[in-house]
Amino acid sequence: MPRTRIKVCGIRDLDAALAAAEAGADAVGFVFVRGTPRYVPPDEAFEIMSCLPPMVGSVAVLRDASLDEFLEIEQQCPTAWTQLHGNEPESLVRDCGPGVIRAVRFRAEAVERDLRRWDAVEEVDAILVDGSAGGAGEAFDWHALAPLIRAVSKPIIIAGGLTPENVGEAIGACRPYAVDVSSGVESSPGVKDHAKIAAFCEAVRRADAALCG
Repeated sequence: MPRTRIKVCGIRDLDAALAAAEAGADAVGFVFVRGTPRYVPPDEAFEIMSCLPPMVGSVAVLRDASLDEFLEIEQQCPTAWTQLHGNEPESLVRDCGPGVIRAVRFRAEAVERDLRRWDAVEEVDAILVDGSAGGAGEAFDWHALAPLIRAVSKPIIIAGGLTPENVGEAIGACRPYAVDVSSGVESSPGVKDHAKIAAFCEAVRRADAALCG
């Protein structure tokens, strides 16, 4: 079984970014949504991104931005991937690609349709399934997602309500390509706890080892 990749999102300072890299995170996310507790200006994010060690990826998180806003942010902070976390139409998703991570909300009546829809869009590299609209950090039924993951070809990332205490259960339930954590490794909204980041990454490794054993 391939190992589960890890993204630590909502990074706002270099110390947190380096703590994530040191703990074994594969990518860090920068939230470019104004008015949210994890917002970071693109120029500051670029400075942080420039100090990341080799092989640690970067993700820009946008919500309902226009194409012009996307292009401006991409020029200021050219991350490896762009995560679209709003109600962006398919035409905009295509224009923002390649390298798009498309976020969808886990809704029992719609998630299968949403997965199939974005699985068919070439510019989408991966699909992130969250427990709530706008990335509010709510857990969902990981077991219900498991059979749906097997029906799509894109890598699936799960997010929402993940913590060092429950990420192992989530991985065991649906075996995603990657897990995405933000509030679950914070001491307060927007403030990353380095010890929690390390515990989260270790919990992911333990879950992978248990599945391989």
